[in-house]
Amino acid sequence: MDLLSTTSNKYIICSSAANETALPFSSLKQIKIPRLGPPFWPWEKVKMGPLTVSPMGFGTWAWGNQLLWGYQEAMDDDLQATFNLAVENGINLFDTADSYGTGKLNGQSEKLLGKFLQEFKGQSRVRDDIVIATKFAPYPWRLTSGQFVKACKASLDRMEIEQIGIGQLHWSTANYAPFQEMALWDGLVAMYEKGLVRAVGVSNYGPKQLVKIHKYLNSRGVPLCSAQVQFSLLSIGRDQMEIKEICDALDIRLISYSPLGLGMLTGKYTLSNLPNGPRGLLFRQILPGLEPLQCSLREIAKKRGKTIPQVAINWCICKGTVPIPGGKTVKQVKENLGALGWRLSSDELLQLEYAAQESPRKMIQNVFQTP
Repeated sequence: MDLLSTTSNKYIICSSAANETALPFSSLKQIKIPRLGPPFWPWEKVKMGPLTVSPMGFGTWAWGNQLLWGYQEAMDDDLQATFNLAVENGINLFDTADSYGTGKLNGQSEKLLGKFLQEFKGQSRVRDDIVIATKFAPYPWRLTSGQFVKACKASLDRMEIEQIGIGQLHWSTANYAPFQEMALWDGLVAMYEKGLVRAVGVSNYGPKQLVKIHKYLNSRGVPLCSAQVQFSLLSIGRDQMEIKEICDALDIRLISYSPLGLGMLTGKYTLSNLPNGPRGLLFRQILPGLEPLQCSLREIAKKRGKTIPQVAINWCICKGTVPIPGGKTVKQVKENLGALGWRLSSDELLQLEYAAQESPRKMIQNVFQTP
């Protein structure tokens, strides 16, 4: 039963003094089914190319990242507990990258994910259903398709697996090294043809480059199954919405990274309570302009008996994307799981999107995202 596939998209125009923006919303009616046990519907899955994945995934950017997320190796037991909890509650999509990890810990996210996968004590069929999506960084020295195949094999070794679910390009070099771009694309083709990955995807590709790579891969007989982009109530500008429309038209599943705006959409932070490190500097710039959006999130969360993060993640799901919030603690993962098993109404979606338009400060975009 694929509930997401029954959602029909319509478009309305939200006007403001500054601009007009076409915003899609879901007309899916609320379905009330009594639930016993975990806050999710285990039969609710979505298609991602040849794969079937949970409507929400799990991002592992924080695993190994000391600079932004304060990772320490002493956290590993807690991280394994978060992995186990997510898997036991139906999450089967885990996103990582060969560049995740600070300094000497480069690749740590993949290593931990592989370790947790091997040590998972649950049913083998549950473990076998897990889809690992990893991203390959277009480092300057990766100039041939063979070097990307080598990178893919290194990721397989770190994770101790035989095949990757989705092999993704971490970003495009079109903005600064266009001559390298074809090597990236041919690298994806080679990974797919050699059976190292079940499917291929991209990350941080803007509308124009997304159409180009889809056309090229199609000409090589390689389907593009996913496109990963920063997508949240803090990041729904013109490019993001155009990317979403292209994905819908070309049967590409959009993966929403940073669905909570690095934590700004959790409701936990204020100007007097900022996170440490670079995030604190960013939050200081953006938080003062988020009151309209935060007010709507609080109102809907209270009415629904949910938390603010659960409402923000559910918005991404209702838009037909697969959000990949991260989690370092069992408490965070439990909260994220509460975003599943229900749907915001079309009126609530509109309320949130209007509030997002009225909030003057938006999330900065990834510097690597192309036009």
